[in-house]
Amino acid sequence: MINSVSWKNIWRNKLRSIVILVAMTLGLMAGVFYIAFYYGMAEQRINSAIKTESSHIQVHHHGYIENNEIGNFIADAGTMVSKLESVDHVQAVSRRLIVQSMVSSAETGAGVKIMGIDPEKEKQVTNLYTKIIDGAYFEEVSRNPIVIGSKLAEKLKVKVRSKIVLTVQEMGGTLTGGSFRVAGIYKTSNSMYDETTVFVRAEDLANLLKMDVNDAHELAILLDDNEQLDASKEKITGLFPKMDVQSWMDLMPEVAIVKQSMNLTMYITIIIILLAMGFSIVNTMLMSVLERVKELGMLMAIGMNRMKIFAMIVLETVYLSLVGGLLGVILGVLLSKYFGKVGIDLGIWGKGLEAYGYDTIIYPIIHPDYVVITTLLIVATGILSAVYPAYKALKLNPSEALRIDN
Repeated sequence: MINSVSWKNIWRNKLRSIVILVAMTLGLMAGVFYIAFYYGMAEQRINSAIKTESSHIQVHHHGYIENNEIGNFIADAGTMVSKLESVDHVQAVSRRLIVQSMVSSAETGAGVKIMGIDPEKEKQVTNLYTKIIDGAYFEEVSRNPIVIGSKLAEKLKVKVRSKIVLTVQEMGGTLTGGSFRVAGIYKTSNSMYDETTVFVRAEDLANLLKMDVNDAHELAILLDDNEQLDASKEKITGLFPKMDVQSWMDLMPEVAIVKQSMNLTMYITIIIILLAMGFSIVNTMLMSVLERVKELGMLMAIGMNRMKIFAMIVLETVYLSLVGGLLGVILGVLLSKYFGKVGIDLGIWGKGLEAYGYDTIIYPIIHPDYVVITTLLIVATGILSAVYPAYKALKLNPSEALRIDN
C-alpha cells in the first residue's frame, strides 16, 4: 500500500516532478557521456603511446637513458632477446639501434632520433607499418630506405623517393654521413613524434656507426596484457639486474598521469552531478512535505504510524531518484555506444590535439563497472536526500498540523 501511495504522490504535482526528472536525466546523461568520452580519449592516447611509440617495456644498458651515449649499448643483444621471448606474457621483442643526429635535404635540415630496426620484428612490437600514408614500409627502395614522419617531410620539403642525408657520429667519434632514400611517410596522432623520429634498417645504421648489427641500444618488449606490466617488469629485472628495465609508465610519465587520473575524473564528475541532484531532490521533497502538512497531520491523527510516514517520504524520494537517475544513465550509455561506433570528430582542434599526442577522432568507451557504481550512487543519493524531508514530516504535531490552512 505504501509503495502505491508513494508512487502516486510523486505525480500529484506533475509539472514539478517532470521538471526535476528532466533535469536529473539530462545531468546524468551528460555525466555518463563525459566519462565515456574521457575514457575513450585517454585509452586512445595510452594505446598510441604503447603500440606506436614506446611498447610496454624497454631494456637499456645501464646509463644509456641519462646521456644517450652510443657507447652504452647492449652487446650481443640477440641472446637477451631469446631469453626475453621465453618470459610469460611477452608477446614480441624488437632490437633497436638509436642515435640522436641530423637529417638534411636539399632544402633544410633538422635534429632527429634515428631508430635502426629490423622491420619485420618491429611489426610485431609496434604498429608503425599501419601508419604509412604515402609510399611503403621499407619496400620499393632496395638501398638505404628510410621511413619518416609527415611533419618532418613537410619541414624538409621531401616526398617518397626523395634523397636525404643522415649525419652521425660513429663509435670512434668521427662524424660521418650516409645517403638514404625515402621509402615511406607515416603519420601518427603525435605530431611531435612524427617530426623528430625516423626509421632505418638496423644493418644500415650499424654500418654508419661502425657497430655490430647484433648489438642494440634498446630492446622493446610488447606484452599480451597490460595488466601484467608490473609483474613482467619485475621478472625481467630479475633476469637482467645490471640493465635498466623501464615500463612505458616510467618512460612516458605524462601519459601515465592520464591513466592514473581516469578513475579520479570519473568519481569527481559523478559526485558533482549527484550533489546537484541531491540538493534538487531535497528541495523538491521539502516543498512536497510542506504542501501536505495538513494531510500528514490527519494521517497521524487517525493513527498512522510515524515510521510508515517516514517510509512513504523516503520511497517517494527513492522513486524520483531512480526514475530520473536510471533514465539518465541508460540514455548516457546509449549515446556513448553510438558515438563509440561512429566517433566524434574534433578536427577543428586537430593541430592542438596532435601536439599532445591525441587522436582527432575520439571513440567514447563505456566501462560496465562505472555504470554499476553510478547506479548504486544514485540509489544512495536518493535515500540520503530523503532523510531531511522525512525528518520534517516526523516532527509534525498532528493537532497543530490540522489547524494549518494549505
